[in-house]
Amino acid sequence: MLIFEEEGGRQIDFDLRGGEEEVLARLDPPAPSARRLGPGRPRLGVVAREVTLLPRHWEWLAAQPGGASTTLRKLVEAARKTDAGKTDADARKAAADNFMRATLGDRPGYEEAARALYAGDRARFFDLTQPWPADLRDHARKLAQGAFV
Repeated sequence: MLIFEEEGGRQIDFDLRGGEEEVLARLDPPAPSARRLGPGRPRLGVVAREVTLLPRHWEWLAAQPGGASTTLRKLVEAARKTDAGKTDADARKAAADNFMRATLGDRPGYEEAARALYAGDRARFFDLTQPWPADLRDHARKLAQGAFV
């Protein structure tokens, strides 16, 4: 039996050893810690992480109004706006291909369908996936929604 993550199309492995309660306990995420985990403003969704830049980059950031953090947030937001969905389309392609490779990788037409997927050729992708088993084909197509921009 194969189990896949819905969003990323990645195969998931479960540890099914033990009784039902033990298995279910391993599935639950750990409870969030009440103590402060580090710098940042977690209540606002702000998370502190390390960024490695060249000295000239730090100098430029320091000279910007609002400081380095504000400038970096503005740069990231501007880049997200100009992305025009490309990052999401790439993620959808990868999700569909992860699923297809695991379930249909040995089927005739897989490689050609994967090429059509990455080339953004929706019509060819649908034509090449038509002969596949309906449940697998339909799920691959569902994962590929948004990949063709």
